Amino acid sequence: MSDDIRVEDTGPVRVIRFDRVAKKNAITRAMYSAMARALEEASGDTAIRVVVIAGQDGVFTAGNDLVDFMEAPPHIGGADTPPVEDFMRALMGCSKPVIAAVDGMAIGIGTTLLLHCDLAYASTRAVFKTPFVDLALAPEFGSSQILPGLLGRSVASELLLLGESWDAGTAKARHLVSDVFEAETLEDEVMTRARALAAKAPSAIRAAKSLMTSPSEDLMERIKREGELFAELLRSEEFEEAVGAFMERRKPDFSKFG
Repeated sequence: MSDDIRVEDTGPVRVIRFDRVAKKNAITRAMYSAMARALEEASGDTAIRVVVIAGQDGVFTAGNDLVDFMEAPPHIGGADTPPVEDFMRALMGCSKPVIAAVDGMAIGIGTTLLLHCDLAYASTRAVFKTPFVDLALAPEFGSSQILPGLLGRSVASELLLLGESWDAGTAKARHLVSDVFEAETLEDEVMTRARALAAKAPSAIRAAKSLMTSPSEDLMERIKREGELFAELLRSEEFEEAVGAFMERRKPDFSKFG
């Protein structure tokens, strides 16, 4: 485990935090490996319901550590899986909801990873930039497909071709993040949402996340898959608890379900 990544479990919420402020949280191979393990462990731990990825006061991440990066340039999809790919696969495959809390700079993969989180929130001082073309490189980890689909090709080109910096207001207006908060309240707001997610029925959360992250398909096929999951959940103990709580006018307690 890298000393530059801190992992803390607060009840059902796991916080994975960049902790290399002297280097603006630039990410090394060891840091990627540590985050990959933390995400994989969270996926397999029924006690963990939600994962939060955060930085430090005023710094999310400056992206890859270029010195570390150049020592072993990653070949994504090659014979050997580099640590950055391990991390991104763990993020994309995480069965639990993942929330990003972006305070300060989110450069390169600091922006790319947001596209694979379930929710992303920013502070008013957040800055987003993907300088791949400026470094004579190409976009990474599906951003060339996801961003045009999310924002439209012209708007996506501001990030991926021009390499423009977006402030938090622009990122929210263009749906890169869900909401923006003052820096001093960002993590409290994120943790409030994380705890709210953690209190919900875990099987229903997994089903909804699985459906939303599945590849596009014929609409009737998707409706059929939704119906199958819906019918399966109707037979679950979690549904019984939800109905019982509604009838008894109390909050449901899903803490005993994994």
